[in-house]
Amino acid sequence: MRASVLAQWAVPSPCFHSTNLIPTAEVLHFRMLLMPLTEAASERTWRQIVRKRAGVLRSLGQKATLAERARGRRDLILITGGLGYVGSHAVRYLLEQGREVLLFDNLVYGHEAASSGAPYVIGDLNNPQDIRAVFRQHDIDSVMHFAAFAAVGESVEEPKKYFDNNVRAGLNLLDAMLEADVKRLVFSSTCAIFGEPVEIPMTEDHPRNPTNPYGESKLFFEKALKWYDGAYGLKAMCLRYFNAAGAHPSGEIGEDHDPERHLIPLVIGAATGLRPALTVFGDDYPTPDGTCIRDYIHVSDLAQAHLLALEKLEQGGPSGAYNLGNGHGYSVLEVIKTVENVTGLEAPYSFGERRAGDPARLVGSSQKAFDELGWKPQFADLRTIVATAWKWHKAHPHGYGNG
Repeated sequence: MRASVLAQWAVPSPCFHSTNLIPTAEVLHFRMLLMPLTEAASERTWRQIVRKRAGVLRSLGQKATLAERARGRRDLILITGGLGYVGSHAVRYLLEQGREVLLFDNLVYGHEAASSGAPYVIGDLNNPQDIRAVFRQHDIDSVMHFAAFAAVGESVEEPKKYFDNNVRAGLNLLDAMLEADVKRLVFSSTCAIFGEPVEIPMTEDHPRNPTNPYGESKLFFEKALKWYDGAYGLKAMCLRYFNAAGAHPSGEIGEDHDPERHLIPLVIGAATGLRPALTVFGDDYPTPDGTCIRDYIHVSDLAQAHLLALEKLEQGGPSGAYNLGNGHGYSVLEVIKTVENVTGLEAPYSFGERRAGDPARLVGSSQKAFDELGWKPQFADLRTIVATAWKWHKAHPHGYGNG
């Protein structure tokens, strides 16, 4: 059990889960040790005393104590949205790299089975007291922020939902960070902040004119980060990408949305008969096969980029923004044919009318991330992306509910 977990008995908190438990007698001993502090001491005093008593934590068999974190060892990273699709893959990658994490998720789209055994707190960023309690009770060093709603069409129909969750809740997170003096954040943003493409591939300097509330909400938060840096010294990295795809190579975690809106799992579902035949919207675009071209990036490569961005901040680097993509993109028909080749199954589809506002080609440039972060995608080609997705879906045809 980690040191950050122990404070859960000191003050009321959102629901906390961990796979590592302290024997009952030791729990009671530690609870008695801390209880007077929560009743009489200020937050600052409480933190100071807990650090001074790091020897107690070591006696309980801690892997990383608060005192050790203060010396720069195994700093605790808070992952908001850590039980969601991209967030859970970031968690798995961070654990594989020996980093210590704490997950925070409201389970609207997340799955407890996606935790990879990491401790997690069930709470909601829209409730400021939930996230403030996490920072009070855990010695957090930095944050990766994945918690967001991300459906473009839905955002047009329900803009309030998106500004509440992606902006207001995000500001609650920033304010809680400032109260706890946590000054490093990696923000999982989107290339939807750019809107209609003016140039392809889209670089970080591309004009930012979002065409939907989802992109607007992400851009708003990016702008807030700029001002929080200038006023409070909160350093942030914004990582922008289009379509996260694929699954962890082990097939143990993957993509499970309800409703599902991403192309690759929809094609796999159509091929296996678990979903209806696919409708391809438009076959007359100015592309080689007439269908839209989109940028797909493997979710594990995204996880790697998030850690590289955090490491740059840990080394004292300034705030920044990076686009993440494969540089050329794949058409809808290319994705369908690749799924058929990988699975050996036929994916039924038909053509429909174009959807309003669908650009012919959306592709991002990653050159800046290559040059400045040293990012090197490991799963760049479409066949590999689809193969990892197929491994997950074959083992979990009904997602996490299938075990």
